[in-house]
Amino acid sequence: MKIKNKILVFLFILCLVSGLVFSCTSAAAVADVGAQVAGAFGVIDQNTATAISQSAQAIGRAAEEITPEQEYYIGRAVAANILTTYRVWNGNPSLTAYLNQICMAIAINSPRPDLFNGYRVNILDTDEINAFATPGGHILITRGLIACADSEDALAGIIAHEIAHIQLQHGIRSIRNSRITQALLVTGVSAGGAAAGMDVAELTDIFNESVGEIVTTLVNSGYSQSQEFEADANALSLMASAGYDPQALISMLRVLEGNQQDRSRGFGRTHPTPAQRISNAQRTVNQYQVADTRSHRADRFRVAVR
Repeated sequence: MKIKNKILVFLFILCLVSGLVFSCTSAAAVADVGAQVAGAFGVIDQNTATAISQSAQAIGRAAEEITPEQEYYIGRAVAANILTTYRVWNGNPSLTAYLNQICMAIAINSPRPDLFNGYRVNILDTDEINAFATPGGHILITRGLIACADSEDALAGIIAHEIAHIQLQHGIRSIRNSRITQALLVTGVSAGGAAAGMDVAELTDIFNESVGEIVTTLVNSGYSQSQEFEADANALSLMASAGYDPQALISMLRVLEGNQQDRSRGFGRTHPTPAQRISNAQRTVNQYQVADTRSHRADRFRVAVR
């Protein structure tokens, strides 16, 4: 292996190893400084040093915390992509407003009540049973899923689960991981010289593809099983904090278990089986003791969904 490639590979490994001890941003800074020093002393030529430095900067930028404003606009782009497949249903504005009231009751009692542009719920015009949560507070619930709910608390369970995905930043995490991975891959290519002329702007273009990747995740494959279980556990806490019965989430999952026989589409395709989620949620649901106030919400539920 040529000395130049040895140095490049060393810096790449240094970036990865440093990330185990420090943040990815710090690791990228180490590689950046290393490239500049190697270039200054003539160990590698200046063009190669510049290429490594730019790649390292891209890794650092990728690892930076995404701001609430960026989170909102990323989520809006994801939601817009989803709405090329589904239409927003405006057939019952009162129902949409009702769902948003439930959402606000849960959010305001949650650890993250404020977002850049707030939380919002829209109904998708399809009988498919599914729901989506995009970064920044966008929640999309299908008519088919709403029809499965038999109480306001059941609807609260659906919404709390989606709020949990947003607050746990599952979508943003996958975007950030994708960005870092792409930057590292480009750095690896640079070690072979193929991307020596690639600048930070071109690397940033690669990151834009992550919006499409998260749309694919939401619509086709769903979050990982562990993320779904984490969202359910968090949803139980969110419901209890807002005064909703956490058991209603489990009851809703039982309804879905009977209604979603086709695992190849909608909810069945993007979520673990209801039986798996029920089993997991039952481990912690009894720790929440909430006064039974469901009867106070029965009338407004019937009016809203009729």
